[in-house]
Amino acid sequence: MTRTIEELIPDYIRGLPVYVPGRPIEEVERELKIHAVKLASNENPLGPSPRAVEAAKQALRDAHRYPDGGAHLLRETLAARTGLAAEELFVGLGSSEIIDLASRVLLRPGLEGMTSSGSYAPFSVAIRASGADLVLVPQKRFAFDLEAMAQAITPKTGVIYLANPNNPTGTAFGLAQLEEFLGRVPESVLVVLDEAYVHYAPGLNRRKTEEIFRRRANLLILRTFSKVYGLAGMRIGFAIGRPGLLAAMNKLKTPFNTSGVAQAAALAAMDDREHVTRCIETNAIERARLSEGLSKLGLRPVPSETNFIFMEVGPEAKEICGELLPLGVIVRPLGWMGFPEAIRISVGTAEENGKCLAAMAEILAKRAGKGELAAR
Repeated sequence: MTRTIEELIPDYIRGLPVYVPGRPIEEVERELKIHAVKLASNENPLGPSPRAVEAAKQALRDAHRYPDGGAHLLRETLAARTGLAAEELFVGLGSSEIIDLASRVLLRPGLEGMTSSGSYAPFSVAIRASGADLVLVPQKRFAFDLEAMAQAITPKTGVIYLANPNNPTGTAFGLAQLEEFLGRVPESVLVVLDEAYVHYAPGLNRRKTEEIFRRRANLLILRTFSKVYGLAGMRIGFAIGRPGLLAAMNKLKTPFNTSGVAQAAALAAMDDREHVTRCIETNAIERARLSEGLSKLGLRPVPSETNFIFMEVGPEAKEICGELLPLGVIVRPLGWMGFPEAIRISVGTAEENGKCLAAMAEILAKRAGKGELAAR
């Protein structure tokens, strides 16, 4: 009996969840006829550097040409900044493409890929999409339990995904902990270290992880231009890895995976250090203000090393997010990431954070008056 195309799709593909992005601000404003602030997707509220915007405009003049498929100028610039060789740098369609390629290169049915529960969803998707078995290690106090992960390694383990700092909890582990963990990982197992939020973490030093990379042949470090550089819509990021691994990834990536506009914007964004510093400093001030304001409302935000705040609010988490929408505030319920009683709030501008705190205070007061608020 002839099977349909749908029936020929492997079970491990059919069973994959679809990534659900935060609601676009335009959709919420159109639907509810309000002015809204989007604090749901960990975007940089200060936007991209003016230099990056101008570079992107200039690059549009060559939009009829295919971009540099090897991103040579960007890789050479990154090499000069990091002290690495251009062959140790891979430019991808944000971090997401590189996360997927690592599993596609090294995993297959019969092997295992490992990450933590309560971490970035594409890690698990990439592992499952390769046909490998997914191993999820429970978190400890909303953070990666590196000790438990080291103990969970088996001869079938092929790739381990870490996020430091972690999304969505905002926690981070120290570099000494990382080195100790790497010392327990067999050289045949690739450790993918996603540092998307590293610029916002005062306790971390990305130059130190680059030094660790020089000593570890099985480490792949991911960085992105989406966060502190404010280029989320450009979809461009990069990886630091061994040339042999990156060469294999190059064989699987789509041709011209990053646009010339994105490459030009990334180059210009790196040069505007004043803008980067302003973004980091503003985030630190507003993160502290938002966290303090939420605490004064009786909530318990988890200390964050990122540009967002994670907190458990009880079984009514999804409903609270829904009640914030008519008040013009978009935040993220986290049931889909394994935290049904938690929400994540991106750090915005002073005005946006003030609006969020006022709206949250209004909702909590109403719920308290109705006796609907669970103990926090």
